[in-house]
Amino acid sequence: MSKKHHHKNHNHKKQMTRRNFLGTASCAAIGSTTFLSSLLNLGVANSLAGMSQQYNPANGNYKAMVCILLAGGNDSFNMLVPRNGNHYTEYANARSNLALPQGELLPLNFTDTNGKQFGLHPSMPEVQTLFNNNKLSFISNIGTLVEPTTKAQYLNNSVPLPVGLLSHADQIQQWQTSIPQTRSSKGWGGRMADILQAGNANQNISMNISLSGTNIFQVGGTATEYAIRSSVGGSVGINVLEGTSPLDMVLKNGAESLLAQQYQDIYKSTFTNKITHAQANHEEFSAAISQAPALTTSFSNNTISSNMELIAKTIAVRNILGVNRQTFFINYGGWDHHDGVLDNQAGMLTVLSKALSEFQAAMEELGLADCVTTFSISDFGRTLTSNGNGSDHAWGGNVMVMGDSVNGGQIFGEYPSLALDGNDDVGGAILLPSISTDAYFAELSKWFGVSNGDLEYVLPNITNFYDPNSSGLPIGFMNV
Repeated sequence: MSKKHHHKNHNHKKQMTRRNFLGTASCAAIGSTTFLSSLLNLGVANSLAGMSQQYNPANGNYKAMVCILLAGGNDSFNMLVPRNGNHYTEYANARSNLALPQGELLPLNFTDTNGKQFGLHPSMPEVQTLFNNNKLSFISNIGTLVEPTTKAQYLNNSVPLPVGLLSHADQIQQWQTSIPQTRSSKGWGGRMADILQAGNANQNISMNISLSGTNIFQVGGTATEYAIRSSVGGSVGINVLEGTSPLDMVLKNGAESLLAQQYQDIYKSTFTNKITHAQANHEEFSAAISQAPALTTSFSNNTISSNMELIAKTIAVRNILGVNRQTFFINYGGWDHHDGVLDNQAGMLTVLSKALSEFQAAMEELGLADCVTTFSISDFGRTLTSNGNGSDHAWGGNVMVMGDSVNGGQIFGEYPSLALDGNDDVGGAILLPSISTDAYFAELSKWFGVSNGDLEYVLPNITNFYDPNSSGLPIGFMNV
């Protein structure tokens, strides 16, 4: 066993409270049974009933999670590659014309229990440095599972499987909901916010902030995402209320007059309240972000790095915003490489590797590297075999997790055999995951402050893979 395996597993908008909601959400208070039914259909009451307790921070320590969705299905067995002896030969035989040259792989200081050594795609030198400096780890052969599944069970169809397995639409949704047996519009990040948002002093702006607009991950029973844009350096206001020309002022006065009116119609009233609230949040966020300190860390000139820079600035003004828990979401799309995988992945992994390194440097500059954990998700892994010039939809894949609270410099889980028709190949060069998304997300949730009692609300399937009351961790990649 490598020394690396002898690590220490440490065990250790405005949101209403449930009481306020139940005290006001009567038919008489709302004035419309239809509207109440709509709320119930949205699952608001169900999500509130599912909470075992409201979050009450013991010490107010700040924590943030940054989720990067590699949308399209990253070919992650060309991102993390076995590089020695028969292990590389097995990889090269399976991947054929997609195999990366052995001498070009970037070595990682890690050897697994089978004597397997690893290298990274040559476009990821920054991630190599992060890994070798114990700032980043990989979790291998992870995917959506309803319950633990063997190859024999899969082939016999004797266990429930994720809905729409190998489908982009279903799998990209399930990585965000962690409920693979059904289609859901609520994400595990949103369900975390249903519980934890109350711990933020500022209840005006959601603890879930998106750099990529609407997403499923950050929507819960009551929680929604708050969208900001790196292209404008922050939040977006209402155009008619932002202008300064004489005509703009006339339009602004008219709009403010309309918004100030009291409407008897509940839909008109709700709409104007939403507009007014959104603009107030924009002004509050803009005032805060304008006070962000200048960072000496330099970010690259591309969308992903710009998004990471804006996240860093938002984290830097956390005290001004009055928050101690935040999640951030970035959708980095374009990974559906049925064709040209070698060229396309080389360019995209270059961008991703640099952005991760820049963000980690910014967190270290702010003294918050142990308070912020960045992690990747993707629809699925891809087939080991080539379709000619690319690879097709598959199942198990590899992800990254980064930050000073990560047990860095390790590959968690058992890296699978890449032999075609081997123990991990369920047919068509598709790898059966050995680690569930639930285990991955449960460990992140526990680090973030979700109690054992609330873990099943956040991840309804978690007891299929992990006892929430266990003194250990699901995987062991976080210092909790």
